[in-house]
Amino acid sequence: MKSLNRNGVSFYQFENLARLPGIDHGIFARTCGYSKGPYSSLNVSYGIGDEKTAVANNRARIADTLAAGTMTYLDQVHGCEIALIDQHQNSGKTSVDGRPIRADAAVTNLTDHYLVIQVADCQPVLMYEPTRRVVANVHSGWRGSIGNIIGRTVDAMVRHFRCRPDRIQAAIGPSLGPCCAEFINYKTEIPEKFWTYRATNNHFDFWAISSDQLIDAGVPKKNIASSQACTRCRTDDFYSYRAEKNTGRFAAVIGMTNVE
Repeated sequence: MKSLNRNGVSFYQFENLARLPGIDHGIFARTCGYSKGPYSSLNVSYGIGDEKTAVANNRARIADTLAAGTMTYLDQVHGCEIALIDQHQNSGKTSVDGRPIRADAAVTNLTDHYLVIQVADCQPVLMYEPTRRVVANVHSGWRGSIGNIIGRTVDAMVRHFRCRPDRIQAAIGPSLGPCCAEFINYKTEIPEKFWTYRATNNHFDFWAISSDQLIDAGVPKKNIASSQACTRCRTDDFYSYRAEKNTGRFAAVIGMTNVE
């Protein structure tokens, strides 16, 4: 990832996505926001104890930084539900009374419609298929990894938007690394087929799991970038539930811009 700063706001971008025309994206650091206390300072999540005004201001600051139009935030529940957003429908998941869509991944072919994942250890996985002009953003925690939400999202891109997996560019954002993804009770929590991803003792390499799930779905290995940044090890830049418990959520964002 490369570090950027726009109008005083710090964020990161992946080189494979940044070099593509017609999209913008960002993994936002926890700094440069309005929240106080354990949520300091660019927390984008409501419902975890932060002041609503601060969260609203933080979300607005991110939208301004990316010059984004519509920003779609999901009600993430560690499941495998995928929201499909186009000009005709929202797969029956249209927000009601301002409430976010209940899902853990979103896919859209709409220009100036930015998809946001809220993160504090789970993996944000950003994708773009340039031929069909489709973006996706995935929230993949350990339950999502077991349910292969990443592969399901690629399948949704293919089935509903006629994307070609071999043309998808993907990026795995900051999250728990194999250094800190400890599962003491892994024998009852994690299916045996994933045990080959044990790094040391009770630690698992979920970055490798995500990369393999992308490859299994047809995304070429050369099209996959990984931040290799552990949130628990880098609480100066990112929120980490494992490290801090009462903390905020940082934003992973991707959306399509107008192409000249």
